[in-house]
Formats: sequence, structure tokens, C-alpha cells
Amino acid sequence: MKTMLALATLGAALAIAGCGKTENAGGPVKREAGNWKTDVKLVKFDVPGIPDEMKAGMKQMVEGASGMDQCFTQEQVDKEDIAAELAKGPGNGGECTWTKKDVGGGTIDVAGTCTANGQTVDMAMAGTMAAKKTDVTITTKGAVPAGGEMEMVMQMTSTHTGPCKEGEATTQS
Repeated sequence: MKTMLALATLGAALAIAGCGKTENAGGPVKREAGNWKTDVKLVKFDVPGIPDEMKAGMKQMVEGASGMDQCFTQEQVDKEDIAAELAKGPGNGGECTWTKKDVGGGTIDVAGTCTANGQTVDMAMAGTMAAKKTDVTITTKGAVPAGGEMEMVMQMTSTHTGPCKEGEATTQS
């Protein structure tokens, strides 16, 4: 369960972490430096045989990340390259194989397979990117060790809220 959340979180992080160089003709979309607020919504969480309390706990954990503020400097924004980040996979271990990687022109449409700790999941990310807002849906599907297939769908929306706040730590890139 933790691995699947980590993979979905990876997708989410990639979706909000960069809107840099692209692999399609749409050209790069660079986000604006400054403070970004991210909201997360668990749209779907289906795991065969999981008790309702665990589903509620997962929803609470995922949505607990909502409202997170991050500061990105101009230097960090200038270095962003989502295509390169996608190639690295979870934990920068090169554990993802992407069958579709269209990032640019204001959209992201990525799909592939990721493996971590012996589990393999299919992951897809689709949405929009602009200088002041990203809105991406991350879908993760995979086999459950107890049998059956799980599916988790998260929606992440990040919005530029202005300059970084005084004394605020910047996000590591």
C-alpha cells in the first residue's frame, strides 16, 4: 500500500515539480517563480477487500497534503526539466518505463509502468500546465498482493499565489 502511494505521489510530484523542456512541438511551458499552493483530491481509491476505515484513512492521508505551500526561486524554475525528471523514475532510480511522454504546449499526457520494491504499477498523468497554474490527474493501477487490481486516481492543482513569503524555505530541486 505504501509503495503504491509513493508511486502515485511521485507522479504528483513530477506533475507539479516542473513544466520545463518538452518532447513535443508545443514548446516549453515554464512556471513562474514564487510561492505555489498545491491542493490534492483523492478522486478514486479501489482496492479489493480493503475495509472502509482504511479507505477513509488513505483519503485523509492523501488530502492531508492539500494546502501545501512551496517556494520556487527563479534559478530553480530555470533548471526545471520535467522530461528528464520523468526519465529518472521513483527515487531517481530509473524504475519507470514511459510509453507515452507528451509534455508541452500547456499539457501533460504521460503513461508508463513503474516498479518499486517488487511491485509494478501502471501510471498515467494528464492535465494542463501554465505559468501560474497546473491541474493534473494521476491514475495508478496495479495488482494487489492479496489478489485483484487496485486503482487510485488523484487530482492535483497547484496555483501561483505570489512572491515567496519572507523567511520561507525554498523547495529543493
